[in-house]
Amino acid sequence: MAVGDFGTEAGREPARGWVRWAGLALLLLAAAVAAAPIWFHGPVGADDFEFHLISWLDAQHSWLHGIAYPHWATSPNFGAGEPRFVFYPPLTWMLGAAMGLVLPWAVVPFAMSFLLLAGTGIGVRALARQALPEGAAVVAGCAGIFSAYTLFTAYDRTAFGEMAGGFWIPVLLLFALRDRTPGAAVWRRALDGSALPLALAVAGCWLCDAPLGVMGSYLLAAVALIAAVLARSWFPVVRAAVATALGIAFTAVYLIPAAWEQRWVEISQATGEMGDQGLRIENNWIFPHHTDPKLHARDLALHFVTPVALWMIGAAVACLGAMWARGRLSLGAGGGARAAVVSHPCDRTESQGWGTGPLRWIGLARGGAWDAGLARGWWVPLAMVPALVLFLLLPVSLPVWNLLPKLRFLQFPWRWLLVVEAPLAVFFAGAVWPLKSQRRWLRAAVACVCAAVFLATTVYAARNFFRDDREDGDLAAILDTYRSGAGFVGTDEYAPAGGENTLVAVGLPDGCLTDDFDDEQGVQPTPEENPIWRPEQGSCFSTAKAKERTPEHLRIETNARRAGFLVLRLRSYPAWRVTVNGQRVTDLKARQDGLLSVPVPQGAVTVTVDWGATPDAIAGRWVSGLALLGLIGLWLAERKYSRVR
Repeated sequence: MAVGDFGTEAGREPARGWVRWAGLALLLLAAAVAAAPIWFHGPVGADDFEFHLISWLDAQHSWLHGIAYPHWATSPNFGAGEPRFVFYPPLTWMLGAAMGLVLPWAVVPFAMSFLLLAGTGIGVRALARQALPEGAAVVAGCAGIFSAYTLFTAYDRTAFGEMAGGFWIPVLLLFALRDRTPGAAVWRRALDGSALPLALAVAGCWLCDAPLGVMGSYLLAAVALIAAVLARSWFPVVRAAVATALGIAFTAVYLIPAAWEQRWVEISQATGEMGDQGLRIENNWIFPHHTDPKLHARDLALHFVTPVALWMIGAAVACLGAMWARGRLSLGAGGGARAAVVSHPCDRTESQGWGTGPLRWIGLARGGAWDAGLARGWWVPLAMVPALVLFLLLPVSLPVWNLLPKLRFLQFPWRWLLVVEAPLAVFFAGAVWPLKSQRRWLRAAVACVCAAVFLATTVYAARNFFRDDREDGDLAAILDTYRSGAGFVGTDEYAPAGGENTLVAVGLPDGCLTDDFDDEQGVQPTPEENPIWRPEQGSCFSTAKAKERTPEHLRIETNARRAGFLVLRLRSYPAWRVTVNGQRVTDLKARQDGLLSVPVPQGAVTVTVDWGATPDAIAGRWVSGLALLGLIGLWLAERKYSRVR
């Protein structure tokens, strides 16, 4: 495709046919290659895999009991459960549970990884098409899939929620920077058909991973401000504000309970303010040099992460420099109508200048054109990302981490490398892809070299990023433990306020009658292990088995030989509605292990525990419903402005 016809409707027609489908097929093939090591090696041993697998299993278990939106995970704390689904965003654990309904569990981790890696490639490709031709955009998509941090996240961490950001972040950048109506009023430029998908991208970030939501929101704010300066217009800020408000409001069904109910659990464990000091921002800068022996394991992890961070940022800077040296970047000059229509900057030649066709691209959206300011500096917002991320990886940025709300919940500063993936991929493709004036065989040669580099990167990552310690056993062992009902260790930050996960006994009965509400249950084999309960220990006057036990309902019928407390194999939480012989019980004393301890009279006793909607959950539903109406209104408004244009 020649430079001159790129911006025309006729020139773009071929890209809508087999070329576009071929590009998509190549991205799917690249995702399959990147996910192949997970198929052969298996994901067990990675940081988050057991957490995700248990979430999928428990969510599916709730679905099979008719609960469409689960709140309580039943298997943590050895069957006593935890409110995991209140706090962990729903999209990835629902997706994993849905895959488990149609695929064998041994295949689900591979399928999930493939899907998220493919999403990364598709999202980056769509962003790259703002400035690159189809071939280069496909190379950018592949570069996003095979970037060091993407493979590190997939192989070493299996952080599926964060991996979803490989799709949402480039989509967020794409619609944040698009300008389809240059020269129009601010509101029409802001609502040019980009605000609605941008709002959905913001919502997607928050519904996949809370740290991803924090990063996406702050990234959008920074990019909108930079774009506003470049465009000399407030429209990027207006669009970002509208999209952020509606996008976050749409997630209120999850976000409001997750934010409000943090006071009911030990959420500070997640930031290292209590418990593991290795989770504190201050202990996770790159180039670590801690003298505290307790942080030795953290230093070993950071010595592994630091080269990944330096490679990502260094490669982005090098590719940006190569593009500048090749004359593919310019701040431009001049203004007016002539500057408002520019061809692809990466297809510029010395003799042809910038051309006259509008900068249009086909991807997740079509028909957009950047205005004069954005066109002159299309690369500036992306170039600022690696620089800002490098700043956030160093101790000098600590005041920022302390000042900006919820930023410390990221735990690890190097999580910001996620937002470097898309800019690095775009700059890499722009640096290596030949000009259109050069011979076609050169493009084929560059594509082959890139494929070899990507394959070598996969081999290196597969050899160095996977772990083989497998502390939790292989996938089959985890599934066997789950099916046995023995349960797993709980998540520290989801423990009841004042409760200790390490005190929850293994093997507890559904109900244990005691004299004291806080009687110890079980004996600890060692100080590091959870207690083990056995009947011969005599900690229960009598035990009871549940007549009904589902994820959000428990009913026990027993004959109490004496008045006392029935200690349930269920963690306490304010959303539980407890009744004894039909009478509501609200004055429940807190145990050190966080189990529910219900006072019962002598004689026949029926104890029921049901999950109830708390006021914050009801408020979240209302806000999400209103936000849905707002999104519909935004869609109608953007359609109206589109008709006028």
